[in-house]
Amino acid sequence: MADWIKTLPDAAQAYLEGKRLDEVECIISDLPGIARGKAVPASKFARQDHFYLPDSIFYQTITGDWGEAAGDEGFTEKDMVLKPDMSTATAAPWTGDWTLQVIHDAYDRNDKPVEFSPRNVLKRVVQLYHDKGWEPVVAPEMEFFLVARNLNPAHAIEPMIGRSGRPAAARQAYSMTAVDEFGPVIDDIYDFAEAQGFEIDGITQEGGAGQLEINLLHGDPVKLADEVFFFKRLIRESAMRHNCYATFMAKPIEDEPGSAMHIHHSILDIKTGKNIFSNEDGSETPAFMHFIAGLQNHMPSALAVIAPYVNSYRRYVKDHAAPINLEWGRDNRTTGIRVPLSSPSARRVENRLAGMDCNPYLAIAASLACGYLGMAEAKAPAEEFKGDAYDGDGDIPRVLGDALDMFEAAKDLHAILGPEFARVYGIVKRAEYDEFLQVISPWEREHLLLNV
Repeated sequence: MADWIKTLPDAAQAYLEGKRLDEVECIISDLPGIARGKAVPASKFARQDHFYLPDSIFYQTITGDWGEAAGDEGFTEKDMVLKPDMSTATAAPWTGDWTLQVIHDAYDRNDKPVEFSPRNVLKRVVQLYHDKGWEPVVAPEMEFFLVARNLNPAHAIEPMIGRSGRPAAARQAYSMTAVDEFGPVIDDIYDFAEAQGFEIDGITQEGGAGQLEINLLHGDPVKLADEVFFFKRLIRESAMRHNCYATFMAKPIEDEPGSAMHIHHSILDIKTGKNIFSNEDGSETPAFMHFIAGLQNHMPSALAVIAPYVNSYRRYVKDHAAPINLEWGRDNRTTGIRVPLSSPSARRVENRLAGMDCNPYLAIAASLACGYLGMAEAKAPAEEFKGDAYDGDGDIPRVLGDALDMFEAAKDLHAILGPEFARVYGIVKRAEYDEFLQVISPWEREHLLLNV
């Protein structure tokens, strides 16, 4: 056991120094981004190099129902082989004993990656970049709300009560006083992140009541997706300690802004380490423009992946800090595609369309796939938008059903993400959408019951 512990990442070793490891959580992300897996005694984990889970975990909807995506073999729930990626071993510091989490990758019985496992989807897209001699770099921004405990789904979600005893205030973007209201929760977030070896670039108050944003340092797409996957759990656990919930719903509270996962993209030449979006003289390269064009041309077809639920589309509202279009602009937060202020070496493209309710592996994969297609097609983007993009008409699907129609027809995108993933994802999301359409909402009962 001691020799095995010495091979862990530094943060995990530091967490366990002088302690006895009790348990290891062997986890993998399903399509929604929920951690699935098994908890095993540390002594057993030390003796195993894999474990098994049924492939049906990837056929579940967010409600726990099933999409008929098993294929020709039928719904036999055959086992996948899950192998640990020990570079992901990290603490679970909120547990009552000394526990580690380890992300696993899914393989079939022939030792081939399971195509519809989200981490494998992202790895596939990153490998396409590597095959071209490119190193994709991303930086996610995570927005979320801290809300009061909600025990009855029929009740509206309300902001949490802060240290002052008053509900969290809205319209206080970047306020340090507002951040202080959540001090105990934020302290735990920092402590848990430190124990897990994660570096936070900053925490700010956003425009919504109880809405915060955490920025992560840029880096490898798979590593950053792992961190977002871990962070969602970390943040939820921090909130639960203080009698509130953390929610990553795209639009949890009426008349408040939604929560996004903005994704910043740059690409390095593997041989030189230089940003291929900038020329030697600091000017923008054709690849930079082609990447933007790829987002403009293919993001509508990918929207069902980066905005995966019916609630996701409630975020796309004019003048509510969310894009309604695919315009691009320099330092313009009203456009769906933004070019932030930066030096030439840090030139990047920010995709502002993804909601925080996304699966981070799939959203980053989809965004990278659109940029990749743009560079392969070498098309020019539309002219840069100048001014307030909310003045124009929206040009993205407004409901999940329309987005799924576009996704299912996007064969070029399927080829990048993986045809088998596209097949399974489309079936599962259709099943989920059909479930939603069977639910009668309070709005319908209020306005239709006696009036139509």
